[in-house]
Parts: sequence; structure tokens; C-alpha cells
Amino acid sequence: MNFVVRLSLVLALLLAGGCASLSQQQRDQAQGIAVAARSTEVNCDRADRCALDSPLRALGGQAMAESTAQAPRHYATILDEGELSLVARLNLIRSATRSVDLQTYIFDTDDSARMVIDELLAAAARGVKVRVLIDQLSAISDVHMLSALSGAHANFELRVYNPTFGKAKLNYLDYAGSVLCCFRRFNQRMHNKLLVIDDVLGVVGGRNYQDDYYDWDREYNFRDRDVIVAGPEVREMAANFQAFWVARRSVPAERLNDVGKALLRGGVPALPEASFLHPERIERVDEEAADPDFINQAFVATALPVQSVSYVADLPRKHRRERAEEPLAGQHLTEPRLDALIASAQSEVLLQTPYLVLSKPAQKLFKDLRKRDQPPRVVVSTNSLAATDNPIVYALSYKYKRRNLRELGFNIYEYKPFPLDAPIDYRQLLPPALDGLPPVPERNRVIGGSAAGSNVRGSGSGRKPSVNGSEVERDVLRTETRPSFLGTRAVNRPLPVTRKGARMGLHAKSMVVDRRIAVIGTHNFDPRSENYNTEGAVIINDPRFAEALAQSILRDVHPDNSWVVAPRQKPPVLSGLNYSIGKASEALPVLDFWPWRYATDYEFKPGPDCPQPLRRQDPGFHACYSAVGDFPEVDVGPKWLLVRMLTAFGAGLVPIL
Repeated sequence: MNFVVRLSLVLALLLAGGCASLSQQQRDQAQGIAVAARSTEVNCDRADRCALDSPLRALGGQAMAESTAQAPRHYATILDEGELSLVARLNLIRSATRSVDLQTYIFDTDDSARMVIDELLAAAARGVKVRVLIDQLSAISDVHMLSALSGAHANFELRVYNPTFGKAKLNYLDYAGSVLCCFRRFNQRMHNKLLVIDDVLGVVGGRNYQDDYYDWDREYNFRDRDVIVAGPEVREMAANFQAFWVARRSVPAERLNDVGKALLRGGVPALPEASFLHPERIERVDEEAADPDFINQAFVATALPVQSVSYVADLPRKHRRERAEEPLAGQHLTEPRLDALIASAQSEVLLQTPYLVLSKPAQKLFKDLRKRDQPPRVVVSTNSLAATDNPIVYALSYKYKRRNLRELGFNIYEYKPFPLDAPIDYRQLLPPALDGLPPVPERNRVIGGSAAGSNVRGSGSGRKPSVNGSEVERDVLRTETRPSFLGTRAVNRPLPVTRKGARMGLHAKSMVVDRRIAVIGTHNFDPRSENYNTEGAVIINDPRFAEALAQSILRDVHPDNSWVVAPRQKPPVLSGLNYSIGKASEALPVLDFWPWRYATDYEFKPGPDCPQPLRRQDPGFHACYSAVGDFPEVDVGPKWLLVRMLTAFGAGLVPIL
């Protein structure tokens, strides 16, 4: 399609969508309205801005006081449980004395997100400088809310990264227009998740600001992970945030076309009143965030002094097409650092990623490891089809199971939708009639177990029974790994499953190399993270911390929580023919038609002859494990599922998924 035709189509779509851009003068006027409406009243005259006396904030001060230029001092705490990670965020915001910088991909307006918004505004009213940077694609799109926040307080600023067509809220005409005119730019998203308090404490990890990330959804929640870092390296986090804050693609909310129109039309509206779905949990979390003893026990007592900490993150330059003569340094940082760590592995790589879609460079990296005389063991914790929030992306990892097992040597564990021993307080996810069930004690672990030094309040708090209660019914945009125009929300949502109850999907992005180097961040180890999204990660070189993270990942791959992927037992006849046809079908560029797969999912069967879990390479594996099918616990008709899988097998989708 030539440029003139594309441009004509885009203009027609934009006109049909009623998205006439504001002039520069109108944007200035809208911004002037917002700035003039901002309150300058500060309700505290103390030097510390009436900050909450927090043991966690004190840990940051302690780390800075103990540090020298030659010997920096850091502490790190793994945040495994969802609700506790929300408590930590609220406490940190309340304890800020100078500044709060928050950067995220998804920012909803549900219970957990609204609690954070209210705390940020309260901090601004105390005199703390608050800056919030959200990606446009999946963050707040409520024009009324954005208009209210744009004029809320002089100490509160909100910017939106890479707003397509200069808007906060897009419709399908906008999506279609973005494909025709600016496909690459539309897909260049800011996937970084970062919270920086006073430049001394930072939170990095996979969690966005939405109930699903804090175990507050009664239908579907994410098994995720963050890390709190205290010490001088947080200044690098602050510097990276600043680079995004001043980038040309970071636009003040009041200068967006739809927000600006609302401001010009009616001025700054009042902030919508909070309407919490579950006031009792709001009260519980509010009290815990204000309780110094609780904070000390949950986050300070579990903090580990660590030897070496570095924050690595892409910069907005990753989203520019550089000329060949311009240096690339500083443009694309996260993936090369993580690749180098994997390449340095001697004995083991523990990799946890929600989406296992390997680019060609990633395949080469692991193939090179496999060629060594003594290749390191590679353990991959990822989602099953029943657990994933994105079935289309799962389909691509399903397509290449043979390659991942046989050629790359992966040991793959697929997360169950109803894990029995996840780091979660199951009681708040059960229907009221079942809330009184007694907890089941945690069993002894052969592999896995609670992470040393972790702050899991719900560890072993109970086995999740089969309950009557839930399918994914709400229209929630949960997935963050695909461009929204690929399908409707119904297509890009978790699939129906055979049981009812609040299920979980893996969202943690972590890695441990040789039980020595630990990584917690936002990188999904897929082509989208490599090519389109900006990412960030904390790298900690410390054996004790690495072991704590390793145990957290191993807990997720325990048979209570994951199925193991392994080759099928060879049939007595035609096994070679089946393998050859399957391999040829896998190589097809569009469809993978062969239904008899090389590998499938297995469930551990403990017994006298099988006292503990085995690796798939163990000769006794098939005696202790039973096949449960390619898509265990997925409740859809086989014909519909086949169509769904075939349409997702397009190799051309790999770079954007």
C-alpha cells in the first residue's frame, strides 16, 4: 500500500472517530487551566513533610549512612505475596520526605489503584514532590479522572508515555489507524515498573497497579514478584526515571487531545469519589501500612544485606530509529545484560517468565549453552494454557515445545491455574461460605519450599480446595504482552477452565544464575521485550539472596503448583515417522497441523516407589508421572480450541508477541 493511500485511510479513520487534534494554542490554554486550578496549599510545615515514621524508610537511610563511594551498602527484600506488596507501596509513599517517582505500564482505577492514587495525592498535599508516568496503552483512560488529576495539586504531576494520536482513550478506529500509519511506534511501549522514594528506596518488579496484581480479584490473579532495594543504587533508578520523564514522548496529561478538550469545555472537575468494592480489605491494608511493628516484621526483618546491586534499564532512545553512524550505547540495555548473564552460566539457569516465545538470538544463546561439554541445567517456569492471561502467546510456546526440550534442553514447568501452595492468603479469595475452612499445614518440601528471607504471610496457610465460584466474567484488560488491535478482549483473556474458583496466572519475571546472581524485573524474555518495550531489572550478585530467589522459583515449579512438560512415551510403531512429521509441521510458517505432539504435560503421582519428584530425564520418570494432556484443566470445545491454536501459530507474529 503506497503512502498516499495509507495517509488517506488514516485521515478518514481519524475524522470518522472525531479525533481532531488541538492546536498548540489550545493545548497551552488547557494546560493553563490545569495549572491555575492546582492547589498550592501544604498541610504540613515540618522539614520531614510529616512523613510516617517507617522502619522501612529508616532502612533506606541506614543503607545510605553505611555507604561510601568505594563500598556502597544495600539491603534487598523479595516481595512475593501480592497484598503485602501493596502494603509496602502504601507505607513507602506515606514515609516519603522529599519525592515520589512512580513509573508503570498498567494503572487502573480499581480498589488497589485508587488507594495508591489517594496516597500519592496525600503525599503531595504534605509537600512531597510526586511524579507519575504511565504508559498510554493500558493505563488510566478515564478522561474525567485524568482531567481531575491534571489539576489536583501543584506538587502532583502526571505524564502519559507515547500517546497514540495524542489521546488518552483509544477506540478501534484509532487502533486500525495506528496499524496503517505508525505500526512500529504504536507498539513501542514503556513497560518499566518503578517506584522510587526519596532516591533511597526503590521497588522494581512485574506488578502493575490493578487488583489482579495484589490478590484482590476473586476470579483471576497474577503470581508476581517485586524487590525492594535500599541504598545508593536507587539513585540510578531515579536517573532512569528522569530520562523517561523528560523524553519527548512523555506528555503532560492536560496536553492530550481528549483531556485538553474536556478542560477547555468544563475546567478541572472534582476527583471522582472512591467507591471501594471491599471496604474491609481497604481498612486492613490501611492499618497494616501504618503499623511500624507489622512493617518491621514483614519487610525489614526479611531484608538481606547484599554484596552487589545494579539497576539496568532501557532508555527512551530504544524507541528511536538511530542512523547507522550514531552510537547505540544507552539505547538498549536490559536484554544484552541478561543475555550476558545467561551466557556466563556454568551449572544452572533458573528462568521464570510468563511467556516463553524465543527470538532467534535467544535461541542461539541457549543452543550455544547446549553445545558445551557440560551444559548448565536450564529450568523454565512459565504458564500453562489454563493459567495464562494470553492464550495467543501461549500457542506460540506450545508450537515449539519439541525444540525447547530436545534442542535447547529446557526443563519446563507450566504453572497450574489452581496452585495448592502459592504465596497467597487463600482466605480472601474463597467464597464467604468457605472462609471458615481450617488451614492445611504446609508439607515438607523436597524441592521448592518458602524462600529464605521472603516475607510471605500466607506461606503454607492452606491448600486451595475445589470451590464453586468463578469464571473470568469481567471485561478487564489484563494482558500486557500484545498489541491491543490483535483481537477483542474476549480473545485476549484467560480461557474457561474445568473448575471454579479464583485462579492464578504466572506473571513474575525473574532469573537465577548458578545460585549466585539474581534478577528481578520486567523483562518477559520474549521478542516484544527485546524489540518493542522498554524494560528494567535489578541484578543482585549475592549467593544468599540468589538462593532465596531460587527457592521462591522452585516453590512455583513444585508438583503442587506446576505440571512438568516432558516427551511422550514412544509408541510401539511409527514413532520415528510421527516425530519427523511433527518436526516438519513445526517448521511451517503459518499453520502447525500435526495433532500428535512430541511432548505433553505430566502430573506427579507420589507413592512408595515415587517418594519425591523427578526430573524428566530420570529413567523412572514415566513410572512416577501420568500424562494429563496438552491443555490440562482448559474447558473449551476441541474444535474451537483447534481453530484458536491454528490461528495463533503464525510465525510472523513472533516479533510483536
